Amino acid sequence: MKPTEVQKIESILKYSFNNKQLLATALTHRSCLNSPKPKESYERLEFLGDAILEKMISVFLYLKYPDKMEGFLTAARSSLVRTESLSSVSKANGFDKFILMSKGEEAGGGRKNPSILEDVIESLIGALYLDGGPEAAQKFFDNFILPNADINVSENQLKDPKSLYQEMVQSLGLNSPVYETIKSEGPDHSKTFQVQVLVDKRPIAVGEGRNKQQAEQNAAKQALELISKLKK
Repeated sequence: MKPTEVQKIESILKYSFNNKQLLATALTHRSCLNSPKPKESYERLEFLGDAILEKMISVFLYLKYPDKMEGFLTAARSSLVRTESLSSVSKANGFDKFILMSKGEEAGGGRKNPSILEDVIESLIGALYLDGGPEAAQKFFDNFILPNADINVSENQLKDPKSLYQEMVQSLGLNSPVYETIKSEGPDHSKTFQVQVLVDKRPIAVGEGRNKQQAEQNAAKQALELISKLKK
């Protein structure tokens, strides 16, 4: 990663890394590992960041909503860590522009892939935690995640796309949606799944994800967006 790019990212983050390599790794997609320079992708940092993010969101919700029960808090947390919620943070702040990936991955739409954009948010949190401790990770959470979290929770957008789509389909007197895996590719530790949703045996939409559950949610989201467009 070029020094000028590091400076730009640090300017967005409002944080200067002591270990610049941590920042570079946090933005390195595994498709780059076939080239000579990158030795590690963001996957380990993503694993760490995912756990840290869940903890920070749990604490935030617990303190912000003292009168809410476990069911609401769990639904709210799920809403805030959805792929679309975190990927929107990447796009809104321009992190997507700095992801290091192979030309083939980029040509295949990798830089716009919601799952990759979500991964980068989690890997950045992991990198900040290792470089600057809990305070650095918390500042990122406060500056980049919380504004989006407040919007999502205040609008009570707690139902996931699958639940919303099922309610919509059933309200029309149709059978519940059925999800079928149509493709899975990649190594076992980094598979990508493609799932289509069908209503009364008719294919409606297709979604991709790092696991079947995520792919199903993305398929339902695509189906909801199709309905939204038809209503306009």
